[in-house]
Amino acid sequence: MPRNTATEGTRKVRHSPMDHPRHQYPQETALLQSIAKNCGLAETIKWGKPCYTLDGRKVVLIQRFNDYIALMFFKGALLKDPKKLLFRIGEHTQGPRQLRFNSVADVARLEPTIKAYIAEAIKLEETGANIQKKGATEYGVPDELQTRLKTDSALRAAFSALTPGRQKGYILQIAAARKSATRASRVEQCAPRILAGKGLND
Repeated sequence: MPRNTATEGTRKVRHSPMDHPRHQYPQETALLQSIAKNCGLAETIKWGKPCYTLDGRKVVLIQRFNDYIALMFFKGALLKDPKKLLFRIGEHTQGPRQLRFNSVADVARLEPTIKAYIAEAIKLEETGANIQKKGATEYGVPDELQTRLKTDSALRAAFSALTPGRQKGYILQIAAARKSATRASRVEQCAPRILAGKGLND
């Protein structure tokens, strides 16, 4: 069979996650990579992003967004952060925190701080420190879900039988709506999945 040379000629070039042309902040990425490796961390790729580990345990991750590049600390919530530079990722994220940068100058200016934070993160890993995660109900069950659970014994039993992670998923999904009517609507949308014993994304 003849080879399809036209198809081969137009085949898209594959790039590694490290050098993909669509990635922004190449200079900032290179400098953050250098800093992380000079702190004694091993480089790997996680979720298509440069990740730095200590004996196989994830410590920091480089994340690139439209408006900034970030160095994410997996246990950032445990860092002292005396200068209050760390950003929380979403309202309910428990452990990870980000240092954010907009330019090479930003990264260079904060290099001593970056190294200090990485050194602290390494010590946390060496001592086995862990994030004490909240249980699902500690997030505060939305009133609309509470009301529905009080009046529907089958739904209440099904929700109680879910794993804490699945409960948390529903709580956060419903609570994320600003309007009460939208939260109530989400409760109704989620009810069949709860009754089936499924999580939000199962």
